[in-house]
Amino acid sequence: MPQSDTRKNAADQAGLVDESRRLLAELLGTFALTLVAAGGDVITAISSGEISLAARVVAPGLMVMALIYTLGNLSGAHFNPVVTLAFVLREDFPWRKVPGYWCAQLAGAVLAALLLRALFGLAGHLGATLPHYGTIQSLVMEIVLTFLLVTVILGTATNHKLTGHNAAIAVGATIALAGLFAYPVSGASMNPARSLGPFLVSGQFVAAWWIYLVGPLAGALLAVAMAWLLRGRTTREAVETAKGD
Repeated sequence: MPQSDTRKNAADQAGLVDESRRLLAELLGTFALTLVAAGGDVITAISSGEISLAARVVAPGLMVMALIYTLGNLSGAHFNPVVTLAFVLREDFPWRKVPGYWCAQLAGAVLAALLLRALFGLAGHLGATLPHYGTIQSLVMEIVLTFLLVTVILGTATNHKLTGHNAAIAVGATIALAGLFAYPVSGASMNPARSLGPFLVSGQFVAAWWIYLVGPLAGALLAVAMAWLLRGRTTREAVETAKGD
């Protein structure tokens, strides 16, 4: 075999391994996020409220913070389909990788929900996010919360001075703060995968399940538009952050 062909095969194999690691990181990250976010509601239900509301909404933010430190350099630490979409629309991330990321994220959320169901049955609606204060109010809240979250993510990705450790703190804190004031309205999901995982595994689709798909999608699109207005085109640092380079 010619030396050039050998080098090409080696490069292709290395690329396949790298891509597999990226997808595994996204699956693992979304699994951990969903396990903590949904699991808080499940364990609260079986323990007669031993976990406070504040603890349940802060825990996912802390989990995401830790995951960004751990997996950010592998996959970009998206862990959320609308974050992947936002990076694509900002031209930070290639379209061809979107299906793989979305499948990995949904698989991670489903696996977390399966584990919770195996351990605790359908307690606490398996941690599914539910509208607590009206359909319209919950939809608007999910749009606004996701807009704020994705705005922070895109902003820290663009600013190289905040990339890395400071970005993890900013993103994790935003998730925690959103939950602290908005959980009683919509459940503060901001993540279609985190919501769809428990819905799919429990089979308990509520009539307003679409809120947790449409709301985050609309919020992410608004955040991308705001990023263009505030910063114009993307930066090299943002591209590197979105890919995990």
